[in-house]
Amino acid sequence: MPAYFVTGTDTDAGKTLVASGLLALARRRGHTTLGLKPVASGCDATPRGLLNIDALTLGEQSTPEVPYEVLNPYAYAPAIAPHLAAWRAGDVPTLDDLVAATADPLAWQRDLTLVEGAGGWRVPLNDHEDLAGLARRLELPVILVVGLKLGCLNHAILSAEAIRADGLQLAGWVGNLIEPGLSFDEAGDAALYRDNLETLTRRLSAPNLGILPHLAGESPAARAEAAADHLRLPGSD
Repeated sequence: MPAYFVTGTDTDAGKTLVASGLLALARRRGHTTLGLKPVASGCDATPRGLLNIDALTLGEQSTPEVPYEVLNPYAYAPAIAPHLAAWRAGDVPTLDDLVAATADPLAWQRDLTLVEGAGGWRVPLNDHEDLAGLARRLELPVILVVGLKLGCLNHAILSAEAIRADGLQLAGWVGNLIEPGLSFDEAGDAALYRDNLETLTRRLSAPNLGILPHLAGESPAARAEAAADHLRLPGSD
């Protein structure tokens, strides 16, 4: 399994839930793992410095363990767009900075390495670069997390088109149920659920790596293990 870049159709699509679930699944099978979150906003001030819950969640599923600074080299307190948070902090990274920060961890060549983006595919990194540029520079295949809710068909199709337009492989996609009871809830309308998933499968033209039910209300580690039950690893049969 090579390294992959994990992006989403939107903020809160479930990137960390999917990434941590895939890492948990790989760990069950005895693989070494690494989850990286190069840029994170919405971090908490602690005696150890600024810490981000998503990065910590990926770190819990990384085996062997690595220092937090490796997982999340650019951490910002405000829960706003990363480039705005960085600007307020006076520490705005470039793609060169992120490539340098991820070069050593990627060289470790663990059995599964996931690099999680922030927000959607085109989220800005600074005034002239976007975070998708990191996936391009690292030449990573992409896993797209689709937040299953009304409107996601358009978001998913546009995201897949943008990923391919950037010259990258869409290695797979995962659906994550955001709003129980609506059109993507199998329990609410099984026929509509099947039709929506069939549309995504046909239009995305990439392997489906799993569909996650609504998994709210558990600890991040428990959610990762629960997600792993509904996922398959990229490149697997």
